[in-house]
Amino acid sequence: MPIWTRAFSIAEFDRIHVDTAVARLGIECLEVGDDFIRGRVPVDGRTRQPYGILHGGVSVVLAETLGSMGAAYSVPDGHRVVGLDINANHLRAAAHGWVTGVARPVHRGRSTQVWQIDLFDDAGRPTCVSRLTLAVLQAQG
Repeated sequence: MPIWTRAFSIAEFDRIHVDTAVARLGIECLEVGDDFIRGRVPVDGRTRQPYGILHGGVSVVLAETLGSMGAAYSVPDGHRVVGLDINANHLRAAAHGWVTGVARPVHRGRSTQVWQIDLFDDAGRPTCVSRLTLAVLQAQG
């Protein structure tokens, strides 16, 4: 059963990220499943650090984007989410191709959500594991 509380799709992902850092970095949404989001970022001149590998901060941007989108579209109408904490363990460098992330909820409560985001290179090897904690803000009124 889908966890989404309102319409969420690749087209919606693209629509809300026009003229944002997500669009400028080339982050794409690939799939919205019943309880996960899959997206990717290119490893290119926009996203590499001086050693020629994907910048760790870009991995975090991908992770936070996927986890935040999942949280935002799975809370009740009128609620919103804001990030409280994100951590990232960088496991392997990626120098070319794409890094793909999959975000899944660990906990979806009334006041907080926790999302696990796993990132992989084109060969399917893990590059980064991240965990995002968000506050759920109640509807005002």
